Amino acid sequence: MTQSVILRGLNHEESSIQRSFTSVQDDRVLKKKAAFTLAEVLITLGIIGVVAALTLPGLIQSNNNRVVETKLKKFYSQINQAILLAEAEYGPKEYWYSVTNNVEIGADGNPIPGSSSGEKWFMKYIGAYMPVIKVEYDDLARPTYFFKDGTALKQMNGSMQTSQEMNFRDWLFYTSNPAKCEKLYGSEISSRGRCAWSFNFDPNTGGSNFKYLKGKGFEPYTYGWQGNMQSLIDACKGSKPEYCTAWIQRNGWEIPDDYPYKVSY
Repeated sequence: MTQSVILRGLNHEESSIQRSFTSVQDDRVLKKKAAFTLAEVLITLGIIGVVAALTLPGLIQSNNNRVVETKLKKFYSQINQAILLAEAEYGPKEYWYSVTNNVEIGADGNPIPGSSSGEKWFMKYIGAYMPVIKVEYDDLARPTYFFKDGTALKQMNGSMQTSQEMNFRDWLFYTSNPAKCEKLYGSEISSRGRCAWSFNFDPNTGGSNFKYLKGKGFEPYTYGWQGNMQSLIDACKGSKPEYCTAWIQRNGWEIPDDYPYKVSY
């Protein structure tokens, strides 16, 4: 009886030792399977890097598009609301709209910043209802108006025939600082449709070239456009990026999937 008990105890102890040994072996196998070699880690990181390099530019550009779309839509709404408020105070815009501008000339023969009747006109009828936080001038005393959200507005090159005369028909709205925008793309002209956006304001002039402007407020640039959508798109993609603003507006203020330029703000 005693011998039998002793044998059962030895067998139980041997079984316990075997189970413990097996458990240790299993733990080692699991740890070995769970571990990564340095090469595997580097390969994984490399794959992640490649995927990021492929997807990150697209994500950044998508964000740029959304910001530009929001700023364009906001500007269009705000400046036309300002015109409506000015009309409520001064009467129909057709009566107070001006297409010429006299600039005072200093003793040195250069235009005097802040002396233009055009700037006084803008600040009276529009700036009073769309607060301007800063005004800067070019070498012809042409003003650029800066707004609180970092955007800016100025007359398009070619609008000023001489230092004494400005045309208040053609405007550029910047979704970023104008100097930053033009430096990024090389010039005012090459920045159009990218970070500078063309608008018209001409509620008076009639004729087929102004058919989408007469009686309107600030509208995306459509001078000379006869209404064919494909021609508008082709012009934007070609030699007339001024038309890009109108294309985006007619796409619900969303940059089209086949838009030809990378935009920025």
